[in-house]
Formats: sequence, C-alpha cells, structure tokens
Amino acid sequence: MLQMSDLIFNFAEKNLISRNMIDVKATLKESEERMEMAALFLEDSLNRIRAGRANVAILSGVRVNSYGQMVPLNQVASVTCPDARTIAIKPWDRKVIRDIEKAIMDSDVGITPENNGEVIRLGIPQPTEERRRDLTKQCAKIAEKAKVEVRNVRGEIKDKLKKAIKDGLSEDNEKDAELDLQKIHDKYIKKIDELLAAKNKEIMTV
Repeated sequence: MLQMSDLIFNFAEKNLISRNMIDVKATLKESEERMEMAALFLEDSLNRIRAGRANVAILSGVRVNSYGQMVPLNQVASVTCPDARTIAIKPWDRKVIRDIEKAIMDSDVGITPENNGEVIRLGIPQPTEERRRDLTKQCAKIAEKAKVEVRNVRGEIKDKLKKAIKDGLSEDNEKDAELDLQKIHDKYIKKIDELLAAKNKEIMTV
C-alpha cells in the first residue's frame, strides 16, 4: 500500500518531468523561424548582387550623410528603375545630391553616378560572359552557406528532441517531431534552391 510520502514523491517527480519536458510545437516553430532567417538573408544577399539588370536592391546598403546623420538612401530620395539598364535617384532635397553621389562612390556598388542637377542616374553595365560565370559561382557560395545554416538548425533541434526522451518525451512523439523537422528542413532547402535558380536565370539572361 502506498504511503502519503510515496504519493507526494511520485507527484513531485511527475511535476519535474512535465516542467522539464520539451514543448515540441514551440521547438519546431523555433527551427522554422531560424531556417526562414537563413533564407531571408540569402534573398537579401542575392538581391544586392548586380546581375546586369537594374535593381534598386543593389543600393540597399548605401548610407548617406544627411544633416550629420548616416541614413539609408531611400530616406533622402526616391529610387526607381525607369528601364532595365538604369536606376534613377531623385533626392527629396536637391542640396543633398552631392552627398548621395559621394555615398554611392564610397560604397561597393561599383558604378559611377551621373546627375543633371535634379536626378542622379546609374547606368547598369552589361556583364561579360566571364563575369556572369563568376557571379553564378559567388551566388552558389552564398546559397551553400544558407543551406549549411538550415542543416545546422536541423541537427541542433534533432539533438534537442533526442535528449528530451530522458525528460519524459515518448519515443513515438520524438519520431513524429523528427519527421516534421525534416519536412521543414526540406521546405527551406527547396526555397534556397529556387532563390538561387531565379538569380542564376537573371544573371544569365542577356
């Protein structure tokens, strides 16, 4: 017959297990958020690579000195692509046109700006075949880093799930969680491949 002390001990032990038990849903959500961040970082990095077509994203890293503060270019001017080979920058205040030009020259954009006193224009040069091949290699390296991050998240969460069995998670639940984790992993690997394929198409389109 169980004594009161045994009941209290059993209750306390179950409480300890429930407190330590992993929240599978939250853990999988965390893994998805981290993999999503890797894909978003890749997308942003690929957008900044100049591929021969006008894309305002190549200027996203440019910071302009405006009244003593370094601010993003799009906070002091409108940035548009009037055609496939031109980026037009129209400052809200014409007084900062020189500051914008200097910011572009000091950046890694690699294009010399021209202005008519009101609008700054960047002519996007057509890359050579060799340059296109170099760009695809550069993109592949960035995409591989994103894949490594996604795989690392999967490995870390997988270990976390396995360790959770000691804290009371059933093996069946752990296996189900692993399958869900693999599906999330596959989803983001596919997304990375699609982002890379789209960028390569953009680069190789003459």
